[in-house]
Amino acid sequence: MKKQFKITVLPGDGIGPEIMESAIEVLKVISKKYNITFEFQEGLIGGAAIDETGEPLPDETLKKAKESDAVLLAAVGGEKWDNLPTDKRPEKGLLKIRKELDLFANIRPGKAYTALLDASPLKENLIKGVDLMVIRELTGGIYFGEPRGIEERGGEKVGFNTMIYYEHEIARIARLAFELSRNRRKKVTSVDKANVLEVSAVWREVVNRVHADFQDVELEHMYVDNAAMQLVRRPKDFDIIVTGNLFGDILSDEAGALTGSLGMLPSASIGERYALYEPVHGSAPDIAGQGIANPIAMILSAAMMLEITCKLPEAARDIENAIEKVLEEGYRTGDIWSPKTKKVGTKEMTEQIIKHIL
Repeated sequence: MKKQFKITVLPGDGIGPEIMESAIEVLKVISKKYNITFEFQEGLIGGAAIDETGEPLPDETLKKAKESDAVLLAAVGGEKWDNLPTDKRPEKGLLKIRKELDLFANIRPGKAYTALLDASPLKENLIKGVDLMVIRELTGGIYFGEPRGIEERGGEKVGFNTMIYYEHEIARIARLAFELSRNRRKKVTSVDKANVLEVSAVWREVVNRVHADFQDVELEHMYVDNAAMQLVRRPKDFDIIVTGNLFGDILSDEAGALTGSLGMLPSASIGERYALYEPVHGSAPDIAGQGIANPIAMILSAAMMLEITCKLPEAARDIENAIEKVLEEGYRTGDIWSPKTKKVGTKEMTEQIIKHIL
């Protein structure tokens, strides 16, 4: 088993540096417990990179990422940079690193923790037992399709984007979904809009073709509007949802909200060679620097890194079990706090998690 890992750390903007510090502290504890070494190298991305270099993703950061075993990213963006040209905004750094590393699949688990059932907007009988995963195609679709732009037509401004998918892009994300399903409940829901979009018709055709190699896995197709409704009506019926970039962006946030808080949700973006791990939530600039951000999604993202990149599933389970115990003991950051629980800040939540890992 490999004993040393080089990790590029991208704290980014807003609460990013705070929650990244929490993840690093947890990984240091894991390194001692499992006798492995992490070499952390920090880089700039997003607004922090714009302020220092003028670019949302400097070449130096990309070079570091490509020389690493994995990338840990916290958050990018904030109102400070909202008035910049579109191609210079912080989010472009995130899109570019995904594209440059060919991170074609974004994996977002959505799990309902027993201790947090009261934090969900759904009734307990609907949310209890929910354990699903959204697999979103990440480097194609409308976010990257050409042509795109803003121009004047007939005396008025027009904005346009192009949703486009190649067969090979659909096939590799579908194959990953079916492969992962074999370690779960063997059910895949492919989400599209094939009744009105030609690109979705191709999506459905290719998914069906790939499914021929996975006859032990149940496949269902669902239009995106219906999928959004059924996620609220019967979330326990879903296991793995596979979909395109735009639909996956929306549905994964919906699934996260159902489980109580985006502050609880990690993600992994993986490709053939590289992998990047980041929480689902944003940079939350309104609470940055106050020490009250929820670090759990960032810590769970580090746990996904341990399992997928480092091949240490037992270490990932240590972190997940520690978080469950802390929640059962009633510790909460503000985003998941409720009466009769103990409100704590970022640092104390991290300390409590570490205590249960040791």
